[in-house]
Amino acid sequence: MQTIQQIQNEIIDEFDFFEDWSEKYQYLIDLGKNLPNFDNKSRIDSNLIKGCQSKVWLNSSFKDNTVIFEADSDAIISKGIISLLIRVFSGHRPEDILEAKIDFIEKIGLNTHLSQTRANGLLAMIKQIKIYALAYQSKG
Repeated sequence: MQTIQQIQNEIIDEFDFFEDWSEKYQYLIDLGKNLPNFDNKSRIDSNLIKGCQSKVWLNSSFKDNTVIFEADSDAIISKGIISLLIRVFSGHRPEDILEAKIDFIEKIGLNTHLSQTRANGLLAMIKQIKIYALAYQSKG
């Protein structure tokens, strides 16, 4: 199993392949389109991430001391962003999620290519992932 840092490095390599930001945005959109289907029963207000301009649902479960995330969004760029975050964090132990240094966002340049509202939404997504990890850590 890959570590959180190895997955981030993989994403950095994938984005380095593209020449310009129009190609990177298209890749982000494609990633969002490939998110696994999200159960309609999980499209509830308690799964909505507060602080996102678009609707982003994040659901989690805890099995064998690992946190599993599922998500969806009604906005295609947000869907791509949450798909990256799920890829990085899902399937890891709560303590690994909480201790992770999240550097791929800056290294792929995403932080400088998002509007202020999307950047705030991205921070809200990460915060919610860490809140879930913290809750499962205290359970475990």
